[in-house]
Amino acid sequence: MKIALFSDIHANLPALESFFEDLNIKEPDAVYCLGDLVGYNTWPNEVVNRIRNKWIPTISGNHDVVVGQPTDKPSGIYTNSVIGESEKAYLLSLPEHIRLELKLGLEKVNVLLVHGSPRRNNEYLTEDTECELLLEMMEEANADILCCGHTHKPFHRVLKTKNSYKHVINLGSLGKPKDGDKRGCYAILNVNTESSLLYKSSIEVSFERVDYDVEIAAKSVECSVLPNVFADALRSAK
Repeated sequence: MKIALFSDIHANLPALESFFEDLNIKEPDAVYCLGDLVGYNTWPNEVVNRIRNKWIPTISGNHDVVVGQPTDKPSGIYTNSVIGESEKAYLLSLPEHIRLELKLGLEKVNVLLVHGSPRRNNEYLTEDTECELLLEMMEEANADILCCGHTHKPFHRVLKTKNSYKHVINLGSLGKPKDGDKRGCYAILNVNTESSLLYKSSIEVSFERVDYDVEIAAKSVECSVLPNVFADALRSAK
């Protein structure tokens, strides 16, 4: 089974459209969105509706959950000024987490989808986060595989427990990468009946890169009231 996971689109419609084209090639069995549909670019309504109209199960990111609230941040001010009532209602109704229970042979594997962490949607989980903290979180949340976003930097960490392995997967960002690669990033989780938590390399994750017209997205920012630094970030992926 191939599960496509994407996050942090941040109102970048060109990146999202290229992602959907890539899905037509990769043909995953399931698709999930881990939040932050809005913020930093000029297409919040279009991004929300493209995802909503495809019936993609989606959770709320830290930018989504505060839509409509007073803010002094340029990104939030812009989003609040253009977001439609229907789109706002959709964002504010999104769940915080999605849990999947996979049956891999005789094993039941709990997959938890979050935006930041199981504890907070704005908590950063990075390649440098202490293993003990990650394992503590996953134990609290009853998660064998934890999938997250928010940092905009992809990674797959395998954590050794007493009897098996746990996996933490950060998807990177589809619409605002920060790892030096301007292309959109998403992850595909590959599992089958031979996959097992007992073996370190048994759970396969691939990070897919999506080419899109970065200049269209950057110039859209520059033609709006949003700060030009948001356009610079798209070009530098920093």
